[in-house]
Amino acid sequence: MIPDAWLPAAIVLTSLVPGLLIFLLGEERQVLRTLLNMAGALLKLALVGWLILGIYEGRTFESRLTIAPGLDLVLSADALSVLFVTLSSVLWLVTTVYAIGYLEHSPNRSRFFGFFSLCVSATVGLALSGNLMTFVIFYEALTLATYPLVAHRGTPEATRGARIYLAYTLGGGAVLLIGAVWLQALAGPVVFTQGGMLSGVSGEHEVQLVLIFVLLLTGLGVKAALVPLHGWLPQAMVAPAPVSALLHAVAVVKAGAFGIVRVVYDVYGVSLAESLGLLHLLAVLASVTIIYGSVRALSQDGLKKRLAYSTVSQVSYIALGASIFGPVATIGGVVHLVHQGIMKITLFFCAGNYAETLGVHRVSEMDGVGRRMPWTTLAFTVAALGMIGVPPLAGFVSKWYLGLGASEAGSDWVLIVLVASSLLNAAYFLPILFRAWFREAPARWPDEHIPAGRLETSGALLWPPLITGALALAAGLFAAAPASPLEWATLIARREYGL
Repeated sequence: MIPDAWLPAAIVLTSLVPGLLIFLLGEERQVLRTLLNMAGALLKLALVGWLILGIYEGRTFESRLTIAPGLDLVLSADALSVLFVTLSSVLWLVTTVYAIGYLEHSPNRSRFFGFFSLCVSATVGLALSGNLMTFVIFYEALTLATYPLVAHRGTPEATRGARIYLAYTLGGGAVLLIGAVWLQALAGPVVFTQGGMLSGVSGEHEVQLVLIFVLLLTGLGVKAALVPLHGWLPQAMVAPAPVSALLHAVAVVKAGAFGIVRVVYDVYGVSLAESLGLLHLLAVLASVTIIYGSVRALSQDGLKKRLAYSTVSQVSYIALGASIFGPVATIGGVVHLVHQGIMKITLFFCAGNYAETLGVHRVSEMDGVGRRMPWTTLAFTVAALGMIGVPPLAGFVSKWYLGLGASEAGSDWVLIVLVASSLLNAAYFLPILFRAWFREAPARWPDEHIPAGRLETSGALLWPPLITGALALAAGLFAAAPASPLEWATLIARREYGL
């Protein structure tokens, strides 16, 4: 039995230790590398399950290490961190299976899986951070761990994309650090506190608090891909499909969105943020990003680039939910943290399958792929319709609560943004589905792209999107079930608003 005080640290170590060991393995040690990957992912999931059970029982989990006077590295668990760490752990396991199949014959696999594990360690550490400085440390560690993954192929295009990614994210991290240090100098150690640790700060510091919020939002907005800080995301699509899936569904963009939610609710407190006019600023930025990302997605022929601009749009639903004053909108934004993750990872898995099995990389090349790869295309269809907001899929639940919350708060203009976004989502996803299912392929697929003895592709590539596609359907159908993401988001909203 692991003591409660050690459990958050143990959850981080279940991917950190295997990652470090994998770096020491030669390329020929494939079986051992796979065992380390799978053992770490399964153990992490088991420990997260234990953490959830403990939270329900009212137990407290906190790992603390004093680095310097006034600077403690703190890992702890609350309802919001548990939601994010559960998403990360589940999707890491699925992505590990997918990555093993995807990179089966690729070079430098030990390097890839080593940094892959470090990336997940940083994401989980960020999710479990108990104060702002711990968050900043893992936020920067995530940047350094993902850079080699974006550059993994080693081509000039991959190197260029990785450099752009590094420039954006290191710059954002520096701005975030400035804001965090300024805030700590003003208010002392910034501990994530239900209702906001700044709620009692004197009004004489209002100007400083507004400027600090702008710095924090800028630093977090880079990874969250808020306009105009989103430029790295389409460039990072040169990364292999498992990395793209990780960037968009589990790690980088979610780190930024999660950080924004933390700052609004657990640093400033939603009441203080509203009184300072900060929520309106965030709402405008999120709304502009939602529409801009959708409009740019319309013109992209590259499938992964279209999905990248879709991410720019969809992740900002989380920030939009945090910016609307009221618990119902909070539910919509927080639950979208999960729903967007499972839908978007499905889409990138499917895009990887099309590329690896058929050599299809563009929307214009997708005629008839539904007949050649029906199961992959079924998963893609479920996720795409969920992104549009078609009931009863996960995306519909998120948008429904965001719309109800906006109406409840008297922000009717947000309803226009949601409707416009859904129409644009339909405009860039439905043509893909039409091509895939209803158009004839211009020529027979080349024989070399058809795996011998397989229905459509290898099981390691096929099962992950089928599982995550099923989760996207289940999250909508069983939204009201006990322990569902929606119920967990409702618990978070009630606690933040003191209900």
